[in-house]
Amino acid sequence: MPADRIASFTRSGLRFDVTDGGPLDGPVVVLLHGFPGSRQTWSSVAPLLHDAGLRTLAFDQRGYSREARPPRRSDYRAAEVSRDVLGLIDAVGAAPVHLVGHDWGGFVAWHLAAVAPARLASMTVLSTPHPRAMLASLPRSAQLLRSAYMGFFQLPRLPEAALRGRMTRMLEASGLPASHATEYERLLQEPGALTGALNWYRGMALPDRRDRGAAGRPVRVPTTYVWGKRDFALGRHAAELTERQVAAGYRFVELDETHWLPELAPERVAAETIARVRGARG
Repeated sequence: MPADRIASFTRSGLRFDVTDGGPLDGPVVVLLHGFPGSRQTWSSVAPLLHDAGLRTLAFDQRGYSREARPPRRSDYRAAEVSRDVLGLIDAVGAAPVHLVGHDWGGFVAWHLAAVAPARLASMTVLSTPHPRAMLASLPRSAQLLRSAYMGFFQLPRLPEAALRGRMTRMLEASGLPASHATEYERLLQEPGALTGALNWYRGMALPDRRDRGAAGRPVRVPTTYVWGKRDFALGRHAAELTERQVAAGYRFVELDETHWLPELAPERVAAETIARVRGARG
């Protein structure tokens, strides 16, 4: 592994901004944010991981990094965003890494566990259930109603108009602290950023022959799944079904929190990540 810090990496002509922290010789933990966050999502979690001897790599994902905002929804398929993570791992020359993902970052973690399990030493997934558990929960719970906003986000242009200038207020109403809500809206005011962020919803489910059959594979990466029981978007049924999709060491952690676990419960997120990295819980 190179001895230098990295501030960015490139893949397929796109440049991604990275925050690289902690001891260079520590186990590598890749931190994946979701919508509408950024690498700042991990600002309270990363220092705790550094104190435990872990090196963290947090990057602004596709659509969020200033020089990585392709305009087409097809550029945001699961295969593309997952290969961005592999590009980062390659850029630092890391052995199998420990992956932590929240929201869409959690979806990417599940996808990578299916298509590239040898690249992962462990996963800590926050909020997002396994996709197959999510699908199974739709006819048996209120999850379809909870997910209705995702259908709206599929529309062209209208979601951008509805969200622009209103995001801080909406995010605060959902339980996100004001400081984070203000920062996330500020970042999404940059040219192309809001459309890039929404394109995750528009492109993620598009078929891609490169990863055909990946969704049906059991997860064979040791996994901790952390869920907040007051999550407005992701309900209990899918959370409880997720265990059936993991054929490796598994731990389910239920917190009395909302959706925004990295921002609201950084100490617990860090503790569960450290325990998973160290193999103390399975």
